[in-house]
Amino acid sequence: MAWLCDRPLLIVWAVALFLLQVANGAEIFLEWHVAINTAIKPVSVDQPVITINGMFPGPLINATTNDNIHVNLFNNMDEPLLITWNGIQQRLNSWQDGVSGTNCPIQPGKNWTYVFQTKDQIGSFFYFPSINFHKAGGGFGPIRVNNRQVIQVPFPKPEAEFDLLIGDWYQTSFKDVRSMMKTNLGAYESPPDRMLMNGKGSYLDPLAPTHESFTVTQGKTYRFRISNVGIAWSFNFRIQNHRMVLVETEGSYTKQITLDSLDVHVGQSYSVLVTADGSPADYYIVATPKEYDAKESNGVVAVGVLHYVSSTTPASGPLPSGPDPFDLHFSINQAKSIRWNMTTGAARPNPQGTFNVTNVTLSQTFVLRASTAELDGAPRYTVNNISYLTPDTPLKLADHFLNGSGVYVLDEFSTNSTNLESMGVFFASGKHKGWIELVFKNDLDAMNTWHLDGFGFYVVGFGEGEWSPKSRCRYNLFDPVVRSTVQVYPRRWSAVYAYLDNPGTWNLRSQLLKNWYLGQELYLRVFDADPDPAKERPPPDNILLCGITASSLASSQCFIYFTYTLDLISLTLSLSLSILKVGKYGTGPYTRRVG
Repeated sequence: MAWLCDRPLLIVWAVALFLLQVANGAEIFLEWHVAINTAIKPVSVDQPVITINGMFPGPLINATTNDNIHVNLFNNMDEPLLITWNGIQQRLNSWQDGVSGTNCPIQPGKNWTYVFQTKDQIGSFFYFPSINFHKAGGGFGPIRVNNRQVIQVPFPKPEAEFDLLIGDWYQTSFKDVRSMMKTNLGAYESPPDRMLMNGKGSYLDPLAPTHESFTVTQGKTYRFRISNVGIAWSFNFRIQNHRMVLVETEGSYTKQITLDSLDVHVGQSYSVLVTADGSPADYYIVATPKEYDAKESNGVVAVGVLHYVSSTTPASGPLPSGPDPFDLHFSINQAKSIRWNMTTGAARPNPQGTFNVTNVTLSQTFVLRASTAELDGAPRYTVNNISYLTPDTPLKLADHFLNGSGVYVLDEFSTNSTNLESMGVFFASGKHKGWIELVFKNDLDAMNTWHLDGFGFYVVGFGEGEWSPKSRCRYNLFDPVVRSTVQVYPRRWSAVYAYLDNPGTWNLRSQLLKNWYLGQELYLRVFDADPDPAKERPPPDNILLCGITASSLASSQCFIYFTYTLDLISLTLSLSLSILKVGKYGTGPYTRRVG
């Protein structure tokens, strides 16, 4: 046993890595150093910015379906850190999800390696820091998951692809903004100061040290992968004198619709095609916040430049007009027009529409009402009157090693009615391989967005007033788009369906950072009693321990490694049986190293 603790299981790991490589995809190795940088000054004021390898935004993860990604993350900050992978489903592997309910944080001066797979996914996503209000300081970056070569993309290959991360920004330290959350003014008011494009200020802001610009060639078509990485504001996106064709959102190919502008809500990602069909010149790229009276001159509006390669004419004139930022009907109608492309393949060769919700039988319905409360003399955000209280021990570790003892009580709070106002650990059961209906009700006067880790969900309905089972008659069950973040309009509701085939512990949260930080979240336990590691991965051998597990398991960690080595062997054997099956779709034994 001592030998097992003192030395890595080289043979087992060699076999495991070989079989994973052959059966699934490339191995991508990244080394990230996360640090505070005070020299970037995106809005020309002194403030700390969270960088990765000196970059803001952080580096692109450019993967293909089924690739295995290894991110060795060094925390050079002065606070604990976690990174989550927004929209990456972590199939059978919530151990890598990077949120407080699944992972112990990486302590200052330490490093930890995430290992996860882009299993059966394609599309546009992003990553960001998930704890300590860090997202307000940066640390985010783009993720592309490309189609395998054997699966045709439903549009001609663009000349180039551009990642465009747009979000609101405070011109002060994220630590100061975090401290403001203790007050009603900070929690419920205090809007952001600016909007940034790829970490840069507005082209029209004289105080901005730089602005974003994309160079294009007349007559060519380009793919823009647009993500809202902000913490509060939805925005409307448009390009002067150019239209765009919507083709993808968060891993789903959409029916292609031509748009003058596009609403993108916090946490959402889209792909649009833009053809450079104008006269050679420079044109404004614009993102204006929703539900906010922004002025062109004050830097709140994000403005970049679409630059034609032969242009000598700078962008000029008024910014292209967009919808009224307070016009909910425009936004709702546009949201309803975004439909799933039922006939194209995506991560798999069969059409997306093979998996649909036309005749599903629901196993569960959660009606989740988002609101606010004052608890223990402080402002909080709530779900069904419960404000989530983060325990010292992540739920995933407590569930696996301690059966929850001393950390949580499963299903303590109602998921379809209000509870007495309180703070607690909101952990709810999801029925494995059952269909769940999630109805998000927004009791507030501001836009909200909700995200479910581990799954894509079918956006079946938007409505006003109170939801009831009769509301289902208005659902779109034919071609609802599948995504992982849905907007919920003020005083309205949104409904989604999800198939819970991915066992694990999964975060269900508001994507608005204030809401999330102040308790508007819960966790979903999707449990499969089958111990076969092909059903759910065992804990990683480098698992971090904290809370109760730090003291109760540290002395027996060697035993844990030994026990789950047996599971790993079983898993590799299972994967080896699928090599021929996977191989016929074109993945092969090659390795790609990036870092």
